[in-house]
Amino acid sequence: MIFDSGTWEMLKTGIWETLYMVGLSSLISYLIGIPLGILLTVTGKDGIRPIPFLQGILGVVINLLRAVPFIILLIMLLPVTKALVGTTVGSVAIIPPLVIAAAPYIARMVESSFREVDAGVIEAAKSMGAGTFQIIWKVLLPEAKPSLLVGAAISITTILGYSAMAGFVGGGGLGAIAINYGYYRYETGVMFLTAAILVIIVQLVQEVMMKLSIKTDRRIR
Repeated sequence: MIFDSGTWEMLKTGIWETLYMVGLSSLISYLIGIPLGILLTVTGKDGIRPIPFLQGILGVVINLLRAVPFIILLIMLLPVTKALVGTTVGSVAIIPPLVIAAAPYIARMVESSFREVDAGVIEAAKSMGAGTFQIIWKVLLPEAKPSLLVGAAISITTILGYSAMAGFVGGGGLGAIAINYGYYRYETGVMFLTAAILVIIVQLVQEVMMKLSIKTDRRIR
């Protein structure tokens, strides 16, 4: 394939669509995943407000959603996607399945980050009369911030990988270009170029998040 102006325009559109899908779905997934992660942590057996029954139900639902491979989930959710956004093709149509797939994953990442917080710090906050919300807002979130940022890097790159699979069912972005041109039309140059762009995006996300994590880590000051 000749890399003419039309090809570069197609790649620019693909990059924009990929950034749009990943950015918006990551934002929505975190708006759902952080509260879920907090609930999993707070209601756990050793949590601030133990409610094992609720924690057990949340855990089962999250594990079930995480167990379904994304490409299968994508197909299963086509009717839901159609009902929510009015279409099953294009970059907008990929947002709902991306969120449903990523939010449970993020919830577990958030839970893991919170469990790394020193229990002594939480006990100290309790002894000073801090309530549940105060402990979450002033202890758990600040103390877990470096770990949360590292988890965000992993989560965003995972969502990026999911978005590339969306090309198989009419999704947009770089994944669709790689599949439609690199796979179906045997244009290996396009496939390698889109893969290289995806790798660059992953590296940029990793670098930014790791630097932010180091900057916010109180232990290395």
